[in-house]
Amino acid sequence: MALTPEQTAEIEAQRANTAQTLRAVSPGMEGRLYTAHPVLDHGLIRVIDYMGDDEAICQAARVSYGRGTKAVSDDRGLIRYLMRHWHSTPFEMCEVKFHVKLPVFVARQWIRHRTANVNEYSARYSILDREFYIPSPDQLAAQSKQNNQGRGEVLEGAEAARVLDLLREDAMRSYDHYEDMLTPDADTGKLGLARELARMNLPANIYTQWYWKIDLHNLFHFLRLRADSHAQYEIRVYAEVMCDIVKDWVPSAYEAFEDYRLGGVNLSGKAVEVLKRRLAGEDVTQESSGMSKGEWREFCGVWG
Repeated sequence: MALTPEQTAEIEAQRANTAQTLRAVSPGMEGRLYTAHPVLDHGLIRVIDYMGDDEAICQAARVSYGRGTKAVSDDRGLIRYLMRHWHSTPFEMCEVKFHVKLPVFVARQWIRHRTANVNEYSARYSILDREFYIPSPDQLAAQSKQNNQGRGEVLEGAEAARVLDLLREDAMRSYDHYEDMLTPDADTGKLGLARELARMNLPANIYTQWYWKIDLHNLFHFLRLRADSHAQYEIRVYAEVMCDIVKDWVPSAYEAFEDYRLGGVNLSGKAVEVLKRRLAGEDVTQESSGMSKGEWREFCGVWG
């Protein structure tokens, strides 16, 4: 991912413009502000603004007037309690605004998380850049035979080369036609098609951009789903960068999230009962567990 000289200069100017403030700041997040983190081949993610820190979560939970007298260890314990018992509102007191550049097909998956504020680059008013996501060879895979939403065996050799050529050629051809439809020609009387119509010819792997603002509770929900190993690679890599950013922003809250959400497992009532029966020495099978085949397979994937 290469930023233009103008974009680099704009980011440097933003980072050089400091101001004194009375509001709570997170040293880790201050180090992240405005910095562009590359994702995929042309994408990026950067923090534009944020509000709150670990102490803001505790302050909201205790409804105190200021920093308070609790030790950092007490704050960490409180945050872990809140996370463990699904108390969400204190985490909603922290917010962050991201600038994200991403392929359109990733954006359409991302926008299903409806608990955020979004403002996207408009192709009705502006012309999109000639930038397309082309997968790296190791991410070019066939449809999984077990998972209707996932990937299977990686394509190799002539088949992989053929698919990559098709992706590049189709993207470039559609953009050539996009430019042609937009461009007026006085000599021939060609008016040029309106931008809001010409954009419909572009493929889903073209890049778009947006500002995305969300509170920490709902961001954790997004990351729990999209940073999971089962999530689609192209959105997962964005979520993984965001995890690193959040870890710097609210380290105690992220530690609790990583422990209880990313690294934790939710058990159904049937699963709890099966564990009790196993601990008592009983040999439990799928047929005697009361679970469906899918739930049993997932259970065994964790517990063996």
